[in-house]
Amino acid sequence: MHLPSSQAAAPSLPGRDCPRCPRLVAFREAQRQAHPDWHNAPVSPFGPLSARVLIVGLAPGLRGANCTGRPFTGDYAGDLLYDTLVDFGFAEGRYERRPDDGLRLTDCRITNAVRCVPPENKPVGAEIKSCRDFLVEEIAAMPNLAAILALGSISHNSVVATLKGRQADFPFAHGARHVLPGGLLLADSYHCSRYNTNTGRLTPEMFRSVFAALRRELG
Repeated sequence: MHLPSSQAAAPSLPGRDCPRCPRLVAFREAQRQAHPDWHNAPVSPFGPLSARVLIVGLAPGLRGANCTGRPFTGDYAGDLLYDTLVDFGFAEGRYERRPDDGLRLTDCRITNAVRCVPPENKPVGAEIKSCRDFLVEEIAAMPNLAAILALGSISHNSVVATLKGRQADFPFAHGARHVLPGGLLLADSYHCSRYNTNTGRLTPEMFRSVFAALRRELG
């Protein structure tokens, strides 16, 4: 699954008008009508392909990445994620909720299991599966990849399926760490959404602990 650097090719990206998922296409078109100045298209990954860490989120947020065009940019989830990345040396600069803020990822890349915004932030199984080959190529194109951080159970399950693992062998749990087929480390965290933090399901300290463990693992 994981190609040597001499064989790794740049991953494919879905086109602006990707037709794969009819429900997502219809929602995207409705948002283009309502907000013509927004990105309203599949959101490309952010960060260098040479990174050792790949963070996999669920899907673009309606008023976050779907608006700005950069993963986790423009909503609360990005506030917590990017501040944590800076604190643990995975990003440099200052996050300001806009894609031209100058923030730079270091040894880290961010993508989503689903590249287009879904209604109510809830993609269905067919949409997750339809988008999975982009994740397959993403992982194969990272020659130094050592660890994947899945934000939420859907992202976790998509990563396990991408790497041909059995879901029963790799159960999702906040703070869990698994060695996947091929030797990659899979670390789990609850998603850094406002809902999870408002309800106390995820605290900033819990989130930071996952990154602290990753930093210790990578050195």
